[in-house]
Amino acid sequence: ELKNELGLSEDDIGIESRMNAYLKAALKGGAKTKSKTNFGIPDFNITKYGIPVLIENKLHTKYLIKTTTKGKIGTSDSNIKDYAVNGALHYARTVIKSHKYKACVIVGIAADSPKEIEQRVYYVYAANGEPKRMSNYDDLHFLVTEDAFKAFLKDAQLTNEEKHKILVRSQQDLFRQAKKLNKLMNNLNISIEQRVVYVSGMLLAMQEIRTADTNEYVDDGMTPSDLKGITTDVKSDSRLIIDKLNEFLSGRGNLDATKMGLMMDSFKMSIDMDKDRNIPIDKDDIVADLIPEDKASITKQIFVFLYNNIFLQIDDTSGSLDIMGSMYSEFLKYALSDGASLGKVLTPPYITNMMAEALDIHMNDHVMDLATGSGAFLVSSMKIMIDDANNTYGLNSKKANDQIEKIRKQNLLGVEIDAKMYTLAASNMILRGDGSTRIEKANSFEESPKVYDDFNATALLLNPPFSYSENGMPFLALGLEHMTKYGRAAIIIQDSAGSGKAVNTNKRILDKNTLIASIKMPADLFVPNAIVSTSIYIFEAGVPHDYNRSVKFIDFRNDGYKRTKRGISEIDHPAERYSDLLLLLKSGRGALRNDKFHKDLWDLDNQYIEDEIDESGSDWNFENHQIIDTTPHREDFEQSVKDHLDFQIRQILKRGK
Repeated sequence: ELKNELGLSEDDIGIESRMNAYLKAALKGGAKTKSKTNFGIPDFNITKYGIPVLIENKLHTKYLIKTTTKGKIGTSDSNIKDYAVNGALHYARTVIKSHKYKACVIVGIAADSPKEIEQRVYYVYAANGEPKRMSNYDDLHFLVTEDAFKAFLKDAQLTNEEKHKILVRSQQDLFRQAKKLNKLMNNLNISIEQRVVYVSGMLLAMQEIRTADTNEYVDDGMTPSDLKGITTDVKSDSRLIIDKLNEFLSGRGNLDATKMGLMMDSFKMSIDMDKDRNIPIDKDDIVADLIPEDKASITKQIFVFLYNNIFLQIDDTSGSLDIMGSMYSEFLKYALSDGASLGKVLTPPYITNMMAEALDIHMNDHVMDLATGSGAFLVSSMKIMIDDANNTYGLNSKKANDQIEKIRKQNLLGVEIDAKMYTLAASNMILRGDGSTRIEKANSFEESPKVYDDFNATALLLNPPFSYSENGMPFLALGLEHMTKYGRAAIIIQDSAGSGKAVNTNKRILDKNTLIASIKMPADLFVPNAIVSTSIYIFEAGVPHDYNRSVKFIDFRNDGYKRTKRGISEIDHPAERYSDLLLLLKSGRGALRNDKFHKDLWDLDNQYIEDEIDESGSDWNFENHQIIDTTPHREDFEQSVKDHLDFQIRQILKRGK
């Protein structure tokens, strides 16, 4: 069929072990059974379109797919060995975990006879979670031409609602792992202030190493088997990690000596400070099953946990995840000093993603954050910009890859004064394939204006420290001063900043910029770190505010989530609500005419207002424009009488008894 009906040549089709070296390397360790081969061998593989297509076939349709009681594709050894779709998915996940490919297409085929054939096609976008079923393409004609394959990939892209659900689910998984990791580090006596730098350094040491000039593959990066428990200074586990980190960062070619020195100093102080951590000891129960040796150093035990539970799980779904920020937030729950204040500033990734989407960020934007923290806004923005490039030019096409390289190196600017947070932000961006080049270690207000002006920011995203003067609004004023005209800005900040605590800065902002929208956010948004009332303000830069122009005010306190110390839970269609919010920001009440807007989830008469603001700078919040109707209505009177009569009748019946 592949040759005769679809027109693929002999060279286009890889049969079993006949595959290119890069795919073979990506399938390393992915054999379905214990055998002499150390790599997985799909029945067929097609790599001519850049994204590998992996095909598994079985005799008898009953062996097409095996699902669990919850309807998910089974992952047991027997499922993977005996069923076509399950085996193909196993190979695809191995490929994505290798970090050599970002996505795969899998095809499961099974037949009882030449006339009784069943085929299933899936798009696998992540090493975790369920792949996306592509039932319209089971005839395999998407493999005929490059254009047909591009059309398939476009159709396979996730919707905003799908992305939101995956992002929140990934964040929940990450927090669960962070909690376990925190317990492990506590058991192994790693101090709280060292933990997050420990994590970021080890994760970077695991990265594949490539040459800076030609991007050629050099080394797979460090794996648990590289750590031998040798206690000499030169070959100790911690020294090997530091050496690998130095090799990895040196090879990037875009980190200047000062930035690299800052990062390496932080890593050495955390990872290679205590020589006793290199002495093999009894394994902690949390990692006992992951390490075959009887004993392992403290350094290796933490490394192994990170490798299996964090590093191997980093894939395309985690593109918007603030990995370092999530770890930091978890560790800070147990800090006694700066934890409470610093923890508040770490914005959840689904919020940073929504704010970036609200600014309609695209691949040519220049995005700036002057209170970078762990880099969450830049992480989200880079993911959106990369997706835009891939969707515009074709996934893995030369044009898309060139644009992505430009995005990572030139289109993201962050400024952070704290050395530890700077290291986290740089690490976060490198884990996303770099993007750390223009993260500056500096005081935002003392940084050279030339840095900002040369950058030509078209988008600004902020969550400034609330403890700063006027709740942090001066960060917004500074950023807006150095943006291109008609650029877009969004800030999440305490409500009090828009209702009187920052009037001096707010008046100055309105002299040159336009307030477009104000979104009232849930009070539990930052739980468990804080309960604080916040709003998101959205601006157009370089255009003085017209006080005759209406501003969109949205009450989003019910975002569909409930947050507790235990985590976040869905209570009322949150993914749909976040998708709707973007439509409201774009179209106002016109969103009601959009088929994708979930009208039944909103009471727009009470949740959406378009109104003017005045020059005071103190009426930026939803409540300032909310009209509470106190006029008595006939319906209210009739309901009150009915309720009263109801009560009287119940009392009479009670006395009768």
